[in-house]
Amino acid sequence: MRIDKFLNAVNLTKRRAVAQDMIEEGVVYLNGKAVKASKNVAIGDVITLVYLEKELRYEVLSLPTIKSTPKSQQHLYVKELV
Repeated sequence: MRIDKFLNAVNLTKRRAVAQDMIEEGVVYLNGKAVKASKNVAIGDVITLVYLEKELRYEVLSLPTIKSTPKSQQHLYVKELV
């Protein structure tokens, strides 16, 4: 699954366009490297989102099979790392 679709599907961003903008700005990293929107995500990958005041890291636990998942089920797909 493409990283821009993954970020939207598991509710890490509100819309896919937001995810694409973040990727274009270079604030989304996959396993420590800046990525393009077409990069595929695999189970076990670490996604880093860099905001102005904080940095959030998530480990991919599973890939969703549907376009969008309920926010209450986010824990099934990603685990926030400290």
